Amino acid sequence: MPYGRNHRPRPSMADVGRVAEVSAQTVSRYFTGSGYVSAETRVRIEDAVAQLGYRHNRVARNLRVNHTDTIGVLTLGQPNHGNSSILMGLGSAARSNGFSLVISQLDTGPDPTVGAGDVRRALDNFMSMQVDAIAVATPYPGTEALMDRLWETVPVLALTARPWAVADTAIADSRTTGAQATNHLLGLGHRRILHLAGPVLRNETEERRVGYLDAMAAAQVEAGPVVFAEDWTAEAGAAIGSRVDTDIFTAVFAANDELALGFLHAMRERGLHAPHDFSIVGVDDMPDTRFFAPPLTTVRIDFQRLGFEGFGVIHRRIMGGEGGPQVLVSPELIVRKSTGSPRPR
Repeated sequence: MPYGRNHRPRPSMADVGRVAEVSAQTVSRYFTGSGYVSAETRVRIEDAVAQLGYRHNRVARNLRVNHTDTIGVLTLGQPNHGNSSILMGLGSAARSNGFSLVISQLDTGPDPTVGAGDVRRALDNFMSMQVDAIAVATPYPGTEALMDRLWETVPVLALTARPWAVADTAIADSRTTGAQATNHLLGLGHRRILHLAGPVLRNETEERRVGYLDAMAAAQVEAGPVVFAEDWTAEAGAAIGSRVDTDIFTAVFAANDELALGFLHAMRERGLHAPHDFSIVGVDDMPDTRFFAPPLTTVRIDFQRLGFEGFGVIHRRIMGGEGGPQVLVSPELIVRKSTGSPRPR
C-alpha cells in the first residue's frame, strides 16, 4: 500500500482557523506575534491547536529577527501640555537612537470600555507594522485591561501617573507634586487651602489629591474642600472661580496651570487678586506661566524628560530583553509671585 493512502493529512493553519472560528491570518498572528490577537481569541486558537494536534513550523517565526526600528505610540485623552511634552521627549530619544515613532492619538474619554474598539484598532495597526515596541501615554485607570496581554508579544511601556504591574512604566510623581504644592502654602502660614482638582477618573487627579491630603494630615490641619473641575482647561478653572465661596479659603492648590489661570481670571472679575487676597499654586510650569498676572508659583513636572527616559527603558528592552529600573520623574517647586503669607480681607 503506497504511503499516503488513508493517511490523515497534517492539520494546517486554515484548519485551526476553522475550528477556532477565526481567519488563518489571525492564527498566523497568534504564532508569529506580528499582529494583535485578543485574549479570548487566543484561548479559542489554543483549544483548536490541542484538538487538532497542530504543530507550528517555527522557521517563519525565526525569520523575524531584524528590528524595524519603529515604536508605536498611543496617546489617550485630549492633547495637552503633558502629553505633547512626552511626545517631544520620546521623539528626541528615538531620533538619537535611529528609531522612528508611529503615533496614534485618541481623544477617548475616561471610560476605557467606550473607546475600546478604537484602542484595539490602533494596537492592531501598530502590530501590522511590526513595531519593535509600544508606548502608551494614558491618564486613565484601567487602560491596561484593553491591551489584552499584548506585552506577552511585544515590549510595552506605560507613561502614566500610576505603575502597571504587567509592563515597564515611566511615572510622573503626581502624589509628591500635590504634597509639595500644599506644603509650600502651609509653610507660608495658610490653613484654609482649597484644592481645585482635575477631572474625575484621571490618574493625575487622584494622585495629586492624595498628595494634598497627605500634606494636610502631616501638618495636622483639617483638609479644605476639594472641587473637581470638568476638564483641565482655563475655562473649567474660571467656572469654579466664578461660583466658589471666597470665605472658605486663603489659598488654592490648582491641579494644573490652566485651571489656575482660569481661577485667577474669575477672581479678578470678583475684585480679588493674588497674592494680596489669596495665594495660588499650579502644576506643570507651562512656558507661559511666568507671564501670568501675577507670575504663577507652580510645581514643575518634566514631562519631556519622562518621555526621553521612558524611551531608554523600552529601547533596552528591545535590544537586550531587560528594561532596567522604573523611571520616576520627581517634581520641582517654582516659586513666583502668586503666593505669599495670608492677609486679612
